[in-house]
Amino acid sequence: MLDISHEEFESLVADGLDSLHDDMLAQLDNVIFLVEDRPSDGSEILGVYEGFSLAERGAYGYGEEPDRIILFRENLLDHCSDQEELVHEIRVTLVHEIAHFYGITEERIHELGWG
Repeated sequence: MLDISHEEFESLVADGLDSLHDDMLAQLDNVIFLVEDRPSDGSEILGVYEGFSLAERGAYGYGEEPDRIILFRENLLDHCSDQEELVHEIRVTLVHEIAHFYGITEERIHELGWG
């Protein structure tokens, strides 16, 4: 497993966000990005989107808790053999979870090569 601290990993996530096209991030409203070591269910997923997709935002009211995109540090580290692969997988995971924010299905995400 790669040995990258939580702080270094968060920096890589921030760099991954900075690398995304502005249009992809333009409509992200009330969404926070978090890093956790592993999912509480012990699964091997690399990331998750928790919240209301843009298509569901009609029912979204004032004062709602922010939606969350969570990247799982240890799962990503386990999945990658070197830092270059890690940087790539962080970016792919960000795109994948942001796609869920836009209401894109898992099947369509895979068709597009984003996961």
